[in-house]
Amino acid sequence: MSAEKIILVDDEDELRHSTAQALELAGFDVLDFASAERATHLAGFGFRGIVITDIRMSGMDGLTLMNRLHELDRDIPVILITGHGDVQLAVRAMREGAYDFLEKPFVTSQLAELAQRALDYRRLVLENRVLRAAAGQSDDLEQRLLGRSNVMVELRRKIRTIGPTDTDVLIIGDTGSGKEVTARALHDLSQRASKPYVAINCAALPANLIESELFGHEVGAFPGAMRARFGKFELAQGGTILLDDIGSMPMDVQGRLLRVIQDRTITRLGSNDPLPLDVRFIATSRTPLEADVAAGRFRADLLYRLNVITLEIPPLDARREDIPLLFLQLVSEAASRYRRDPVSVPPRVLSALGEQQWPGNVRELRNAADRFILDLGLPFLDTPQDDAGPDASPRLAERVAAFERGIIENALIAHGGSLKPVYESLGLSRKSLYEKMQKYGLDRARYFGGQDSDI
Repeated sequence: MSAEKIILVDDEDELRHSTAQALELAGFDVLDFASAERATHLAGFGFRGIVITDIRMSGMDGLTLMNRLHELDRDIPVILITGHGDVQLAVRAMREGAYDFLEKPFVTSQLAELAQRALDYRRLVLENRVLRAAAGQSDDLEQRLLGRSNVMVELRRKIRTIGPTDTDVLIIGDTGSGKEVTARALHDLSQRASKPYVAINCAALPANLIESELFGHEVGAFPGAMRARFGKFELAQGGTILLDDIGSMPMDVQGRLLRVIQDRTITRLGSNDPLPLDVRFIATSRTPLEADVAAGRFRADLLYRLNVITLEIPPLDARREDIPLLFLQLVSEAASRYRRDPVSVPPRVLSALGEQQWPGNVRELRNAADRFILDLGLPFLDTPQDDAGPDASPRLAERVAAFERGIIENALIAHGGSLKPVYESLGLSRKSLYEKMQKYGLDRARYFGGQDSDI
């Protein structure tokens, strides 16, 4: 069986089965699902395959699925299947990142040819990532969790160490700091990478159905249970379960979860037969859970089971030196996502970004990058300095100095702290660059990316 897979999503059973059969006869390895949610459990950053999805479906539609997948990896090819009335919608989706689309009714040989091209493209993307890593450039993890600060280097080291193990992990971090990205990276680095990754938002589970959602149920387990149903735990068999915002889980459900983690078995509602569960648990929390334990809101025994290993994700305030580099990367991603031409970020913008507070962390910074690439402006740059009055305006020499410092810092970021390409690109001598860096308090170690090109 080929390691490359096609995920096919369509809520029309007959069409989905016939399309899957035709693709399998053409030599492809196909996984077909009636709902889009299942696809997000299987396709991640290192997914070796493509996704083919109908645009109009009950529940999550094809465009939403594409956007969810591209949040995980913008280079996953998504082929859209559309009806005649949705062609304009599909064309818009092409501008937003869809690989291609086919209009119903289509010839299966045409779909097979398109799928092969998409698989070839995906293979090249993954091979190029491996080659870049072998050449000493940023690997997948550095692309996902960008930053040259000491705290980020240490975080990536821990993830590379912990990822291949099968131990449960607790991730602590502020809103928007990258907890879910870290959890997905741990899954993708593990032996479970080809198995489902099921994210459960503990704060969003309906209180009256939470046990059914997690554990599943048998026919007649409660009024309205007309058919048996798999729970989310069972759907993750062999893979990883992310318990997002674990602190919001009700105390009574915490007790059942503790037993699941201890015994690695589950029992559906309405059944007495335990089912073995082969999963890895990763939990996230915005704050350390010890305070919730002390307040009686979280079980101490569950905390001890979950925090076999604890990873703390640093907020942007703890790694302010990463903000310019991170913003440049987010602007590049936004340009690709919105099909805009790449743009340069002025040094004064990078400098201003580093002076701002980012309570929403990377998520808030990503929103700023989107506004920048869409030319919607940044709030802290909306008022020109000259409008503040002559007394508040910096002198010309100060402006020139700030501009020069920004140019040098931008070049240091772009070249990963390697000085030779910096002074060559700026037309300076090595001595002049050293003097200016000393004058402006620029330490190359803050921008160092692992290469040493000074000679």
